[in-house]
This record gives sequence, C-alpha cells and structure tokens, in this order.
Amino acid sequence: MKHIMFLAHRAPYPPDRGDKIRSNAVVNWLADRAHVHLVAFADDPGDRIVPEMLRSKLASATIVPRKRSRGAAVMSALASGQSVSLAAFRDGAMTAAVRQILASRPIDAIYAFSGQMAQYLPATPRAIMDFVDVDSAKFAALAGKARGPMRWLMTREARLLGAYERAVAARVEAGLFVSAAEATLFRAGGGAGNVLVVENGIDTARFDPATVAPVETDGPLIVFTGQMDYPPNVEAVTWFATDILPMIRARNPAARFAVVGRSPTAAVRQLASDDVFVTGAVDDVRGWLAAASVCVAPLKLARGVQNKILEAMAMARAVVATPCAAEGIDHDGTIHVADGAAAFADAVSALIDDVRRTDAIGQAARARVIDRYSWDERLAPLDSLLAPSAA
Repeated sequence: MKHIMFLAHRAPYPPDRGDKIRSNAVVNWLADRAHVHLVAFADDPGDRIVPEMLRSKLASATIVPRKRSRGAAVMSALASGQSVSLAAFRDGAMTAAVRQILASRPIDAIYAFSGQMAQYLPATPRAIMDFVDVDSAKFAALAGKARGPMRWLMTREARLLGAYERAVAARVEAGLFVSAAEATLFRAGGGAGNVLVVENGIDTARFDPATVAPVETDGPLIVFTGQMDYPPNVEAVTWFATDILPMIRARNPAARFAVVGRSPTAAVRQLASDDVFVTGAVDDVRGWLAAASVCVAPLKLARGVQNKILEAMAMARAVVATPCAAEGIDHDGTIHVADGAAAFADAVSALIDDVRRTDAIGQAARARVIDRYSWDERLAPLDSLLAPSAA
C-alpha cells in the first residue's frame, strides 16, 4: 500500500462544519486505500485528541496546536509582505512535523487540504492540492463590502492570495476544486495547471430522517445551520431574521426561525427572541433538520458547495436558497432558488402553506442526493490521481 501524508489546516474531525466535513470524508477514504499519515493543526484543545475510530485507520497522526492569533497574523503578514491567510498558518512546529514524517516514512504522495497548507509542500514527493474553494475570490467579494482600512486589507489579501494560489496550482500534480463553478472561476483568474473538480458528497445513511427523532417545537419551523462566527453566515441569518422573517410571519404568524450552530457572535445572539431560536452548539444537528418545515440558505456570499444544503436535502427537507448558495449543487430543481427578500419570503411561505407539496419536494431532494452525491462516487477521481502510474 502507498504511504500518503494528509496535511490539513484544521483537524478533520468532528465533521461538524463545512471544511471538516470534506476533509473528514477524504482522509477516511484515503485511509481505506493507503497508509495515511495525518498532520494537522488543532484550533481547539479537544481537537488535539484524534477520535479512536479514525486513529485506528491511520498509520500515524501528528496534531499541532495553532496558537497564532489573527492580530499577530496581520502584523506578521504586513511585515513580511505575505498574505494574512498564509501568515496565520505559518508555524515552526508544523514545519518540523512535516520534515520528521518525510525523513522517517516512505511517503509516496502528499494530499494538502486548503491552500494555507501549500507552504509546507516540499519539492518531492508529488502533491495534490485541494483548494476546495477559490479563497482569493472570497476576499475580493468581502473587499467590495468593506470600508476604510478593512477594504484595503481585504483587497491586499485577494491580490496576494490569488497570486499564491496560481503559483501553487502550476507546480502541483493536480489542483482540486469543489465545483465546476469554482474551477471555472479559478481559470478565469489566470489559474493554470491540472485543475480538476472533486465535488462534495453526503453520508445519506447518517442523514436519514427515518433514523432521527426531531426536536420538539410548536408551529412551522424554519432552520438555518452553520458555523455562526463565520461572517457570511452571520450576514445571512441577520438578513433573514430582520428582513425576511417578518414577511413570513405576516402570512404565517406561528412560524419561527432557528439558527443552529456553534460559536454565535454577539450580533447573532442579539437576534434571539420569541420568534428566533439561537441554539449555539448542539450535539446533533440532525434533530433540528428533522423538525424543520423548511430549511433556508439565505447567503449573500457563498463559495463552492454548501454542505448545509446537502444535509437538508438528505434529511428530505425542502430548501430555499439564494442563487449563490445553490450554485455549486446539481439539485435538478429539487431546491427552490429565490433572489431578494420578498421572493425568499414568498417561497418559504408557499412551502409552509402546502405541506403535501413540501413533503414531496423533500423526498425528491433526498432521492437526488442519494443518486448524485455519495462520497464514494464523488471521491472516485482520486483513485487515478493516486495510482502509481500517475507518478
């Protein structure tokens, strides 16, 4: 069996946020086919302990606590001329860990997850770079909404990170993106090299409404799930609670909105009311999805594939999403795409009003992800990339 080093900017467990869902699926898939040496950063103390189910499949695991604050990363980046994203993940302990693995193990290939980890790639062995999304484009979009010094900083980040992404893609064996839209965006920005699409999947056995007890609620429940200190998620739920929910409640007074996800910011917590639940971290998001009358993704800024939508679809929930949130998903009409507050409110209200139609849409959505988004099928392209003949 081959020996593969898996480099990750965040420990690939538990699979409870977008990047960890993909990295967890990939590292498990690789571990079923090769000797995998995991080398990853840990943001939280709990992430320093590798779950036994994963550890038992790994050849080795090295978890490096990430200690650099955002403020320190900004100062370092400005002093060095580097992007903040790279400075935030520059760490001598990680450099040492990578070198130790390379010196002591017969590593055949490196799978680097997220562009920040490309700075640790040696000249050999061959490497696959999973960019996931075009991060530089995200910063360009954020720059368009920012003001003053933050606008300058985001513009700088987009420029420097974009140049770095293009340089990395040109030297690795393959640069992976989560959707055709992201790959096209990268190429349009001057990205070259072997640019490939490896989409996200969903564990439809785990996300099965037949096996999950819904949380107890009264009246129609509208659910949003996500990491609630992530600015696009904060913007999305604020917009929904402030501008969209009042229109829905004018038509359906009993309707309530649940914001489900860990680390809610002060702005998110302030949304809590009799009509809006802000849960914070939950043990299992599936109970909230099972209870949902409608799931929503009112994102104004979205990159790649929204796992929150795939999870809702797998749970046979009707979904209303903005165009950018739905862009990376081949949903075949099984989710409702709405642009603007009034259109979004109308779509959600119509689904609440027609339970039979909503149930049928949910069942069609689950059938769609079962047919289209199994992890084994989505990750199958990695077989040829990692085959000995590809060297």
